[in-house]
Amino acid sequence: MKTIKVVAAIICDDMQEKNKIFATARGYGDLKGGWEFPGGKIELGETPQQALVREIMEELNTKIKVGDLIDTIEYDYPTFHLSMDCFWAEVVSGQLELKEAEAAKWLTKEQLDSVAWLPADITLIEKIRTFMR
Repeated sequence: MKTIKVVAAIICDDMQEKNKIFATARGYGDLKGGWEFPGGKIELGETPQQALVREIMEELNTKIKVGDLIDTIEYDYPTFHLSMDCFWAEVVSGQLELKEAEAAKWLTKEQLDSVAWLPADITLIEKIRTFMR
């Protein structure tokens, strides 16, 4: 089975407080409409952090600061294996403009279960919840 290596940004309103996190609804492909953390594939020669900064600029026209690694999610979809490094992040500049996603929301700790997360992303929710206020 093919492995796809990606990175995801868990963008929070404040890296210390973590009152809200930013989630997007996928705007294309087989998983269209499912909620996920923004990010994408790591290109040759990039560190995961560099890939995340580039992907968020491409997808959301926003510059982020990448924080600590939360976890690496390993998940088997029917046609590929996903390996996803998930990092805390916060906005440095920009307006989180949706270029690929069909919707987005800032979610509080209590609202984390209010969206239909994609299978790989949902495995991270409980861990994120423990860090949020």
